Amino acid sequence: MDQSAQRLLLRPISPPPKKRRMISETLKDPGYLETPPGEDKPCPPPDKRRFDSPFHLTRIRDLPPELNVDTIGLNDILGDPLISECWEFNYLHDIDFLMRAFDQDVRHLVNIHVVHGFWKKDDSNRIELQQNQASRYKNVALHTAFMPEMFGTHHSKMMILLRHDDTAQIVIHTANLIVRDWTNMTQAVWLSPRLPLLPTTSTQDGSENYSPAAATTVAAASSQDDQEEEIPKTGSGAKFKIDFLNYLRSYDTRRVTCRPIIETLSKYDFSAVRGSLIASVPGRHNIHDRSRTQWGWAAMKQALRDVPVQYHTATSSSTTKTTGKEKAPEIVVQISSIATLGPTDSWLKTTLFRALSGGRGRPLLKFKVVFPTADEIRASLDGYGSGGSIHTKIKSPQQAKQLQYLHPIFYHWANDCSGAASKSPPLPPCDTQAHLIKTNPPSIELPENEPVRDAGRQRAAPHIKTYIRFANGSRASSPTIDWALVTSANLSKQAWGDAVNNSTGEARVASYEIGVLVWPALFAEDTVMKPAFLTDRVTAPAEKTSDEERHDGDAVPVVALRLPYSLPLQAYGKHENPWVATESYAEPDWKGQYWKKD
Repeated sequence: MDQSAQRLLLRPISPPPKKRRMISETLKDPGYLETPPGEDKPCPPPDKRRFDSPFHLTRIRDLPPELNVDTIGLNDILGDPLISECWEFNYLHDIDFLMRAFDQDVRHLVNIHVVHGFWKKDDSNRIELQQNQASRYKNVALHTAFMPEMFGTHHSKMMILLRHDDTAQIVIHTANLIVRDWTNMTQAVWLSPRLPLLPTTSTQDGSENYSPAAATTVAAASSQDDQEEEIPKTGSGAKFKIDFLNYLRSYDTRRVTCRPIIETLSKYDFSAVRGSLIASVPGRHNIHDRSRTQWGWAAMKQALRDVPVQYHTATSSSTTKTTGKEKAPEIVVQISSIATLGPTDSWLKTTLFRALSGGRGRPLLKFKVVFPTADEIRASLDGYGSGGSIHTKIKSPQQAKQLQYLHPIFYHWANDCSGAASKSPPLPPCDTQAHLIKTNPPSIELPENEPVRDAGRQRAAPHIKTYIRFANGSRASSPTIDWALVTSANLSKQAWGDAVNNSTGEARVASYEIGVLVWPALFAEDTVMKPAFLTDRVTAPAEKTSDEERHDGDAVPVVALRLPYSLPLQAYGKHENPWVATESYAEPDWKGQYWKKD
């Protein structure tokens, strides 16, 4: 270890401020719930029956502290003075903003690699990065991703962190590396535990050889030719490592980009990781070879084969309104962009939705798509300013046909539109929250007797992307979750891949995307996953429900899943349409701003 690293290890570090509960100390192991210590009592051991949410929401600048509990900011991720190297993958980058997030004493010492997808030499984004941003920092290296598809983008949002204490950490999130995305827009972050080095043994010639167990792991991670029976279990750290390193290898198809970080990460132990990597890389991929890492919708379909799901019988339509009886499972797709999917719902239903309906249960599923309207953008914290990050189109004849089949499954981001506003919890007492959404024509009102579970993000416009399967429906009195995905992938063929070519068995993917799939069995046996609101943990229920009891009456372990939206969801009204950033809007937002496009 060099002298600068030793000084960093010995440097005193001030404790975090006490005015709010910070998440940074829990980043080392985001899976466990820790009880906050008392003033003069030691912290009791974690409650292994209750697990914190594996996903975190980002901190919103203009929301009050009570709506920012357990949230995370970029400084929490990058502010550790022990960080020695950072690989940052994204679509949009602000190098100055990135550098400010590092500890001021080491930001000029950290080896920083920025991976972008601006492959055209005359691209204004590339020129800005090269000439006006990275050139000011000697410790920043730019890398251009291999982009073989004309309409593909480098859309993945991820960081790899190496530390002087010989640990590594992977951060997968939904935000561009720009100020706006980390200020007043709803985003999500998944952090791996801090990964230690694999055990090593020294030889007499001074080289290091990995122990047999470690060597087996590294060999498995460095080859895609293993037989199916040798592939580690879905959701295990070993499988995550194989898929993650294979994802990084895709950047080296034409030129060396990620080989150094691949070689470094191959030496680390991923066994503490709980989750399945769901990623996309551009190219044509054989979807039938299970011995290889799958990409796009095929990756989701393959992973869900090994995910246990519940099944509940739907009640009749006359009783589903307010009784709280068990309902059929449903999948809620919440995204910030919808591309052109085609004039019919063929790809959506037979390719993407069919893949999402996988699992070891009977897939009688309903889909809901959460996307904001123009009214919700106008009422958001940044008003129309947030609308530039949220995209769909409805103008052309093909897009109009697409709207026809999507409209019946469209749901609001904020469930306080029109008459439903009076049923929502009181909004925070600040000027930016004083504008309830008044839609004309009105939205469909929420059911009379269903309580509103407030996520506290109605006014923070969504750039987050989540795909969640509710085992008994999102409107159940006590909803449970079969699985949840946080990802960079929006609703598009470029992100998820086109339909399979039956003659070749290949699916074409255009973009780079990355996400993490989690489910309750990853954390403990006989576990349930339940939505968490306003915090990353669920409180003990006053009365045990059927899905929270073992057959012997003992409470089962519960995994919290932090929801970014409130429940129940509110359907679009008959004449409501999604926000379209390429359209002009004559009605001002709450700031008095207008949205005009040429």
